[in-house]
Amino acid sequence: MQPPEIFDRRRRRMRRDRIIAEFTAYDFLHARMVEETLDRLASVQRPFERALDLGCMDGKIGTALRDRGMDVISADPGFRFAGAAGGVQCDEDRLPFADASFDLVVACGGLDQANDLPGALTLIRRVLKPDGLFLGAFLGAGSLPRLRAALLASEARAVARLHPQIDVRSAGDLLARAGFALPVADAERVTIRYASLFRLLGDLRGAGASSLLAGSVTPLARTALARAAEHFAAAADRDGKTAETIEIVHLLGWAPAPSQPQPARRGSASASLADALRRPKQD
Repeated sequence: MQPPEIFDRRRRRMRRDRIIAEFTAYDFLHARMVEETLDRLASVQRPFERALDLGCMDGKIGTALRDRGMDVISADPGFRFAGAAGGVQCDEDRLPFADASFDLVVACGGLDQANDLPGALTLIRRVLKPDGLFLGAFLGAGSLPRLRAALLASEARAVARLHPQIDVRSAGDLLARAGFALPVADAERVTIRYASLFRLLGDLRGAGASSLLAGSVTPLARTALARAAEHFAAAADRDGKTAETIEIVHLLGWAPAPSQPQPARRGSASASLADALRRPKQD
Protein backbone atom coordinates (compact mmCIF):
# COMPACT_ATOMS: atom_id res chain seq x y z
CA MET A 1 0.00 0.00 0.00
CA GLN A 2 1.40 3.37 -1.05
CA PRO A 3 1.57 6.00 1.73
CA PRO A 4 -0.32 9.24 1.12
CA GLU A 5 1.69 11.85 -0.76
CA ILE A 6 2.65 15.05 1.04
CA PHE A 7 3.03 17.26 -2.03
CA ASP A 8 0.86 17.69 -5.10
CA ARG A 9 3.08 16.58 -8.01
CA ARG A 10 0.88 18.17 -10.68
CA ARG A 11 0.74 21.49 -8.84
CA ARG A 12 4.51 21.46 -8.47
CA ARG A 13 5.03 20.86 -12.21
CA MET A 14 2.57 23.59 -13.17
CA ARG A 15 4.08 26.08 -10.72
CA ARG A 16 7.59 25.53 -12.03
CA ASP A 17 6.33 26.00 -15.57
CA ARG A 18 4.65 29.26 -14.55
CA ILE A 19 7.72 30.83 -12.89
CA ILE A 20 10.29 30.13 -15.60
CA ALA A 21 9.89 33.47 -17.41
CA GLU A 22 10.73 35.60 -14.35
CA PHE A 23 12.73 33.13 -12.27
CA THR A 24 15.97 35.10 -12.53
CA ALA A 25 14.36 37.92 -10.52
CA TYR A 26 13.70 35.55 -7.60
CA ASP A 27 16.52 33.00 -7.81
CA PHE A 28 18.81 34.48 -5.14
CA LEU A 29 18.48 31.53 -2.74
CA HIS A 30 18.85 28.97 -5.50
CA ALA A 31 21.85 30.88 -6.83
CA ARG A 32 23.41 30.81 -3.36
CA MET A 33 22.93 27.03 -3.16
CA VAL A 34 24.48 26.61 -6.60
CA GLU A 35 27.48 28.80 -5.73
CA GLU A 36 28.13 27.01 -2.44
CA THR A 37 27.72 23.58 -4.04
CA LEU A 38 30.17 24.45 -6.81
CA ASP A 39 32.65 25.73 -4.22
CA ARG A 40 32.42 22.44 -2.37
CA LEU A 41 32.82 20.50 -5.59
CA ALA A 42 35.94 22.52 -6.39
CA SER A 43 37.47 21.21 -3.16
CA VAL A 44 37.17 17.60 -4.35
CA GLN A 45 40.55 16.45 -5.57
CA ARG A 46 39.41 14.11 -8.33
CA PRO A 47 37.87 14.45 -11.81
CA PHE A 48 34.29 13.64 -12.78
CA GLU A 49 33.14 12.66 -16.25
CA ARG A 50 29.33 12.26 -16.26
CA ALA A 51 27.03 14.26 -14.02
CA LEU A 52 23.31 14.49 -13.29
CA ASP A 53 21.96 17.98 -12.53
CA LEU A 54 18.81 17.01 -10.64
CA GLY A 55 16.24 19.77 -10.20
CA CYS A 56 18.13 21.87 -12.75
CA MET A 57 15.73 24.85 -12.85
CA ASP A 58 17.53 27.56 -14.85
CA GLY A 59 20.45 25.26 -15.69
CA LYS A 60 23.18 27.35 -14.02
CA ILE A 61 24.83 24.44 -12.30
CA GLY A 62 24.68 22.28 -15.42
CA THR A 63 26.41 25.01 -17.40
CA ALA A 64 29.11 25.31 -14.75
CA LEU A 65 29.68 21.54 -14.78
CA ARG A 66 29.95 21.50 -18.58
CA ASP A 67 32.47 24.32 -18.36
CA ARG A 68 34.51 21.98 -16.18
CA GLY A 69 34.55 19.38 -18.96
CA MET A 70 31.76 17.09 -17.77
CA ASP A 71 29.05 15.39 -19.79
CA VAL A 72 25.87 16.59 -18.02
CA ILE A 73 22.31 15.29 -18.07
CA SER A 74 19.77 17.79 -16.72
CA ALA A 75 16.48 16.82 -15.10
CA ASP A 76 13.65 18.78 -13.52
CA PRO A 77 10.06 18.14 -12.38
CA GLY A 78 8.97 21.08 -14.54
CA PHE A 79 8.47 20.46 -18.25
CA ARG A 80 9.65 23.93 -19.28
CA PHE A 81 12.77 23.97 -17.08
CA ALA A 82 13.71 20.49 -18.29
CA GLY A 83 13.08 21.46 -21.92
CA ALA A 84 15.08 24.69 -21.67
CA ALA A 85 18.05 22.70 -20.35
CA GLY A 86 17.66 20.02 -23.04
CA GLY A 87 17.01 17.52 -20.27
CA VAL A 88 14.52 15.06 -18.85
CA GLN A 89 11.32 15.78 -16.94
CA CYS A 90 11.12 13.66 -13.78
CA ASP A 91 10.63 13.87 -10.04
CA GLU A 92 13.52 13.24 -7.66
CA ASP A 93 11.85 10.11 -6.29
CA ARG A 94 11.04 8.73 -9.76
CA LEU A 95 14.34 8.73 -11.62
CA PRO A 96 14.33 7.07 -15.07
CA PHE A 97 18.10 6.46 -15.17
CA ALA A 98 19.91 3.13 -15.04
CA ASP A 99 21.98 2.12 -12.04
CA ALA A 100 25.60 3.31 -12.03
CA SER A 101 24.97 5.89 -14.80
CA PHE A 102 26.83 8.85 -13.24
CA ASP A 103 29.91 9.55 -11.17
CA LEU A 104 28.42 12.82 -9.87
CA VAL A 105 24.87 13.83 -8.91
CA VAL A 106 24.07 17.38 -7.85
CA ALA A 107 20.63 18.37 -6.51
CA CYS A 108 20.12 22.02 -5.57
CA GLY A 109 16.87 23.26 -4.12
CA GLY A 110 14.29 20.55 -4.77
CA LEU A 111 14.70 17.66 -2.36
CA ASP A 112 12.63 19.35 0.35
CA GLN A 113 9.65 19.12 -2.05
CA ALA A 114 10.11 15.41 -2.84
CA ASN A 115 7.25 13.22 -1.65
CA ASP A 116 9.56 10.32 -0.82
CA LEU A 117 12.88 11.82 0.26
CA PRO A 118 14.32 8.53 1.59
CA GLY A 119 13.39 6.92 -1.73
CA ALA A 120 14.87 9.81 -3.70
CA LEU A 121 18.19 9.52 -1.86
CA THR A 122 18.23 5.76 -2.42
CA LEU A 123 17.64 6.26 -6.15
CA ILE A 124 20.40 8.89 -6.30
CA ARG A 125 22.79 6.48 -4.63
CA ARG A 126 21.79 3.73 -7.10
CA VAL A 127 22.38 5.86 -10.23
CA LEU A 128 25.88 6.69 -8.97
CA LYS A 129 28.82 4.56 -9.97
CA PRO A 130 30.84 3.06 -7.11
CA ASP A 131 32.78 5.87 -5.41
CA GLY A 132 30.58 8.46 -7.16
CA LEU A 133 29.75 11.68 -5.33
CA PHE A 134 26.40 13.22 -4.37
CA LEU A 135 26.08 16.89 -3.39
CA GLY A 136 22.71 18.34 -2.39
CA ALA A 137 21.23 21.50 -0.90
CA PHE A 138 17.71 22.42 0.18
CA LEU A 139 15.74 24.60 2.61
CA GLY A 140 15.81 22.93 6.01
CA ALA A 141 14.24 23.14 9.44
CA GLY A 142 14.48 26.57 11.00
CA SER A 143 13.57 28.31 7.74
CA LEU A 144 10.97 31.10 7.66
CA PRO A 145 10.21 31.27 11.41
CA ARG A 146 8.60 34.72 11.14
CA LEU A 147 6.30 33.63 8.33
CA ARG A 148 5.34 30.43 10.11
CA ALA A 149 4.59 32.30 13.34
CA ALA A 150 2.51 34.89 11.46
CA LEU A 151 0.44 32.22 9.72
CA LEU A 152 -0.09 30.26 12.93
CA ALA A 153 -1.28 33.44 14.62
CA SER A 154 -3.67 34.30 11.79
CA GLU A 155 -5.87 31.20 11.51
CA ALA A 156 -6.57 27.90 13.24
CA ARG A 157 -5.72 25.72 10.19
CA ALA A 158 -2.48 27.44 9.23
CA VAL A 159 -0.56 24.21 9.76
CA ALA A 160 -2.25 22.90 6.60
CA ARG A 161 -0.29 25.52 4.62
CA LEU A 162 3.16 24.85 6.09
CA HIS A 163 5.61 22.42 4.56
CA PRO A 164 7.25 19.90 6.89
CA GLN A 165 10.92 20.72 7.39
CA ILE A 166 13.98 18.49 7.67
CA ASP A 167 16.70 19.34 10.17
CA VAL A 168 20.37 18.78 9.52
CA ARG A 169 20.69 15.78 11.84
CA SER A 170 17.74 14.01 10.21
CA ALA A 171 19.23 14.78 6.80
CA GLY A 172 22.47 13.07 7.78
CA ASP A 173 20.56 10.06 9.08
CA LEU A 174 18.64 9.83 5.81
CA LEU A 175 21.91 9.80 3.85
CA ALA A 176 23.18 6.92 5.95
CA ARG A 177 19.90 5.01 5.65
CA ALA A 178 20.02 5.43 1.86
CA GLY A 179 23.36 3.62 1.82
CA PHE A 180 25.80 6.47 1.27
CA ALA A 181 29.34 6.08 2.52
CA LEU A 182 31.01 8.86 4.53
CA PRO A 183 27.77 10.91 4.76
CA VAL A 184 28.06 14.54 5.82
CA ALA A 185 25.27 17.06 6.49
CA ASP A 186 25.76 20.62 7.63
CA ALA A 187 23.77 23.85 7.48
CA GLU A 188 24.16 27.58 6.97
CA ARG A 189 21.78 30.37 7.93
CA VAL A 190 20.85 33.28 5.70
CA THR A 191 19.02 36.39 6.95
CA ILE A 192 16.82 38.40 4.59
CA ARG A 193 15.04 41.58 5.69
CA TYR A 194 11.57 42.39 4.37
CA ALA A 195 9.54 45.58 4.45
CA SER A 196 6.31 43.57 4.51
CA LEU A 197 4.89 40.06 4.56
CA PHE A 198 3.66 40.59 1.01
CA ARG A 199 7.21 41.08 -0.30
CA LEU A 200 8.23 37.80 1.31
CA LEU A 201 5.22 35.97 -0.14
CA GLY A 202 6.02 37.43 -3.56
CA ASP A 203 9.59 36.11 -3.39
CA LEU A 204 8.35 32.66 -2.42
CA ARG A 205 5.86 32.55 -5.28
CA GLY A 206 8.47 33.77 -7.76
CA ALA A 207 10.91 31.07 -6.65
CA GLY A 208 8.28 28.31 -6.78
CA ALA A 209 8.57 27.84 -3.01
CA SER A 210 5.01 28.56 -1.88
CA SER A 211 2.80 25.79 -0.52
CA LEU A 212 2.62 22.60 -2.59
CA LEU A 213 0.84 20.48 0.00
CA ALA A 214 -1.54 17.89 -1.41
CA GLY A 215 -5.24 18.26 -0.84
CA SER A 216 -7.69 21.08 -1.18
CA VAL A 217 -6.47 24.19 0.64
CA THR A 218 -8.52 27.35 0.25
CA PRO A 219 -6.71 30.66 -0.20
CA LEU A 220 -5.98 32.57 2.98
CA ALA A 221 -8.95 34.82 3.79
CA ARG A 222 -8.36 38.56 3.61
CA THR A 223 -8.93 39.01 7.33
CA ALA A 224 -6.49 36.21 8.15
CA LEU A 225 -3.93 37.60 5.70
CA ALA A 226 -4.26 41.03 7.33
CA ARG A 227 -3.68 39.49 10.78
CA ALA A 228 -0.64 37.63 9.49
CA ALA A 229 0.76 40.83 7.98
CA GLU A 230 0.27 42.69 11.27
CA HIS A 231 1.97 39.89 13.21
CA PHE A 232 4.89 39.90 10.77
CA ALA A 233 5.22 43.70 10.97
CA ALA A 234 5.18 43.58 14.78
CA ALA A 235 8.53 41.78 14.65
CA ALA A 236 10.16 44.52 12.57
CA ASP A 237 13.32 46.36 13.53
CA ARG A 238 13.40 50.13 13.99
CA ASP A 239 13.70 50.71 10.26
CA GLY A 240 10.41 48.89 9.67
CA LYS A 241 11.95 45.76 8.15
CA THR A 242 11.49 42.26 9.58
CA ALA A 243 14.44 39.85 9.56
CA GLU A 244 13.51 36.44 8.18
CA THR A 245 15.81 33.43 8.47
CA ILE A 246 16.52 30.74 5.88
CA GLU A 247 18.45 27.61 6.81
CA ILE A 248 20.13 25.80 3.92
CA VAL A 249 21.04 22.17 4.53
CA HIS A 250 23.99 20.83 2.53
CA LEU A 251 24.46 17.11 1.91
CA LEU A 252 27.44 15.06 0.79
CA GLY A 253 27.73 11.32 0.33
CA TRP A 254 29.74 8.80 -1.66
CA ALA A 255 28.38 5.73 -3.39
CA PRO A 256 29.97 2.76 -1.61
CA ALA A 257 33.10 1.18 -3.08
CA PRO A 258 35.22 -1.68 -1.69
CA SER A 259 38.34 0.47 -1.41
CA GLN A 260 36.70 3.16 0.74
CA PRO A 261 37.53 3.59 4.44
CA GLN A 262 35.03 1.83 6.70
CA PRO A 263 32.86 4.08 8.90
CA ALA A 264 33.78 4.48 12.54
CA ARG A 265 31.44 3.72 15.41
CA ARG A 266 28.43 6.07 15.43
CA GLY A 267 29.14 9.19 17.46
CA SER A 268 32.92 8.89 17.19
CA ALA A 269 33.38 10.85 13.94
CA SER A 270 36.10 13.48 13.88
CA ALA A 271 36.34 14.15 10.11
CA SER A 272 35.30 17.55 8.83
CA LEU A 273 33.34 18.30 5.68
CA ALA A 274 36.55 19.60 4.09
CA ASP A 275 38.24 16.24 4.75
CA ALA A 276 35.34 14.40 3.12
CA LEU A 277 35.53 16.64 0.06
CA ARG A 278 39.26 16.14 -0.36
CA ARG A 279 39.14 12.35 -0.62
CA PRO A 280 41.32 11.26 -3.53
CA LYS A 281 39.82 9.19 -6.34
CA GLN A 282 39.91 5.46 -5.72
CA ASP A 283 41.71 3.28 -8.25
